[in-house]
Amino acid sequence: MATKDGLPFDASDIEGVLLDISGVLYDSNESGGTAIQGSVEAVKRLKESKYQVRFCTNESQHIRSDLVERLQRLGFNLSVSEVFSPAPAACQIVQERGLTPHLLVDDRVLPEFASLQHQPGRAADCVVIGDAVDKLTYKSMNDAFRVLIGCERPILISLGIGKYYKEEDRLMLDVGPFTKALEYAVGCEAEVVGKPSPTFFRAALKDMGVESEKAIMIGDDIVNDVGGAQKCGMRGIQVRTGKFRPSDENHPVVKNLAEAVNRLLS
Repeated sequence: MATKDGLPFDASDIEGVLLDISGVLYDSNESGGTAIQGSVEAVKRLKESKYQVRFCTNESQHIRSDLVERLQRLGFNLSVSEVFSPAPAACQIVQERGLTPHLLVDDRVLPEFASLQHQPGRAADCVVIGDAVDKLTYKSMNDAFRVLIGCERPILISLGIGKYYKEEDRLMLDVGPFTKALEYAVGCEAEVVGKPSPTFFRAALKDMGVESEKAIMIGDDIVNDVGGAQKCGMRGIQVRTGKFRPSDENHPVVKNLAEAVNRLLS
């Protein structure tokens, strides 16, 4: 049952809002992307309101500074410190465990791993896989497989686990299917860094100083955004933009970010 503000739950106690980026704020394309109607103003209104706001993305083709610069050119008001993405979190895991990674990631995201100390002669003992686009070939996947199969305890770290995403008017394979192929071949289970991992969501919540039951996630992915948020104790709203599919209509949805913000602030 909808409340007086049109949301499928009582949002009167909400203190923090997490926003997906691609498919919610903007649609990506080779020329830099286009802002989704009303999203620039919606972000501005949210940040001027009582709510804490952070941006949670599984983007693994660009470093955060490049992504933020792209969004700022479209008119969005946000900073790198407000953006949570998988690559920095994966880098921290690798450092803390003293691992030597085999990186199967987009070249544009390699700077996020620049702090890792290379030790000549030391063989890779884990694989980090992201949305490496054209680098995801038979050879690169087989190289990653050989690293994993050669480990006594294979460690596969996946930057997200999405099935697909939207670019321009096309749906594109995401990192998830490639991660699942390696899991199947090696007989291991990947450690997912990014949505829908509860650890990833909790890092953003901790940064806001907001408890999960007082936060809401707005995204275009029913599994990784909404489902992941709900499993973490948050509430979730799906927008009909980005990768939204008609089959998702069975869940709480709104037209776009602008409508979600209108309802939150009403």
